[in-house]
Amino acid sequence: MAWRGLAAEFLQVPAVTRTYTAACVLTTAAVQLELLSPFQLYFNPHLVFRKFQVWRLITNFLFFGPLGFSFFFNMLFVFHYCRMLEEGSFRGRTADFVFMFLFGGVLMTLLGLLGSLFFLGQALTAMLVYVWSRRSPLVRVNFFGLLTFQAPFLPWALMGFSLLLGNSILVDLLGIAVGHIYYFLEDVFPKQPGGKRLLLTPGIPEQQGPTQQSQGSPGTAAEPVAPS
Repeated sequence: MAWRGLAAEFLQVPAVTRTYTAACVLTTAAVQLELLSPFQLYFNPHLVFRKFQVWRLITNFLFFGPLGFSFFFNMLFVFHYCRMLEEGSFRGRTADFVFMFLFGGVLMTLLGLLGSLFFLGQALTAMLVYVWSRRSPLVRVNFFGLLTFQAPFLPWALMGFSLLLGNSILVDLLGIAVGHIYYFLEDVFPKQPGGKRLLLTPGIPEQQGPTQQSQGSPGTAAEPVAPS
């Protein structure tokens, strides 16, 4: 049956991508069915630290709003870029990939306190897209048939698209900022004179990831660009 084929295909997706995507979809479905309320999910420091509702530290990254265009748009990018990172530069390094999620989540939560942000899933999406784009600088992205540009411009194109939809770009900027911090500490600083890796996964010896491969974006075409 068709659903068995879809289930088998989904099980072929790497573990972190599969788990996070499924958690986002199930959380949204629970809200849509009124089994949960967004008021039970959003990040609230008072409820977390005074009422010990610690689940909010996680659930605020799982809810992308009610079913609709914005939800499916975000899920498309979450699934695609999370998978490309996990199958690309993080292939065979699942613990490092989880650590990137933890690093990004903690930093976004701390910075989100300054902007009174309640849901940070979109920021995490922006971070994933940013890290992938910086690690794939020679890839050309066809943005839904409208624009063609090199991968490092993709996070900014997404932010502009979010602005056109009437959304606040503060969350996107937060994700881009955290993504840049991670990229700098992981990919740039260790290559500087006297630099070294600072983001070592606890209990995991330093590993060398595989060479980056040219990868495209969802619903788009991507082609390698020769360096000038």
